[in-house]
Amino acid sequence: MEQTIQPLQKIVILNPKGGSGKSTVATNLAAYYAWKGSRVALMDMDPQGSSIRWLKIRPPELPRIHPIAAYEKQMGVTRAFALRAPPGTERLIVDTPAAITGLQMPEIVRDAGAIVVPVLPSEIDIHAASRCIADLLLVAKVHRSERRLVIVANRARRYTRAYQSLIRFLRSLRIPVAAVLRDSQAYVRSAETGMGLHEMKGALLQEDVDTFRPLVEWLDRRSFSLVPIEEPSVPAVHPVQPGSDTLSASG
Repeated sequence: MEQTIQPLQKIVILNPKGGSGKSTVATNLAAYYAWKGSRVALMDMDPQGSSIRWLKIRPPELPRIHPIAAYEKQMGVTRAFALRAPPGTERLIVDTPAAITGLQMPEIVRDAGAIVVPVLPSEIDIHAASRCIADLLLVAKVHRSERRLVIVANRARRYTRAYQSLIRFLRSLRIPVAAVLRDSQAYVRSAETGMGLHEMKGALLQEDVDTFRPLVEWLDRRSFSLVPIEEPSVPAVHPVQPGSDTLSASG
């Protein structure tokens, strides 16, 4: 039986604020889809080259992820040729650079089936994310009705004032929150080994795998079409007790 070739599905990880976790999300998404058997390409547009460095240390016995170093200038070939994904690629994950402007966004998200915006729980990051989303909606013309824009709350500690502020902000945007990723050393280990969460071993990884799963489930349910889907709800928060910066684990 011939294997069915799936159409290319482009996922852009975008937030002009540096340090928001774009490379963390991009590399783990690429590793997840490769682990699931998809043909994956990972495009790194950031001159720091974090995703390409991750690919260079990736163990050779793991499923291959095709690298595209978009920040490099290749002599003798056109830009379009240098950025092409190999024939048969099913998932193209795009790790975007920091400090991109609203005017650059339309080209970056063009043809993207999904746009994932990682946001950290801090006032500076919340402000930066609000500008990013405004540019996506108003300049790049990414309409909410298309259901291709989604938030990932990154390095979140659920029982803190910062987390509570982040969730209030996300509710105000009316943009779905696909996942809330823990502030975990597992992502540090992933960056150091060239492996994704789903490829590493250890009982302590299960909680991180569980918190990452809603993002890939949202992407898979969406199927990169403009057909409406059931959106994930914004996580609930509990009131912080007066005089306390954190909440009790029991809520």
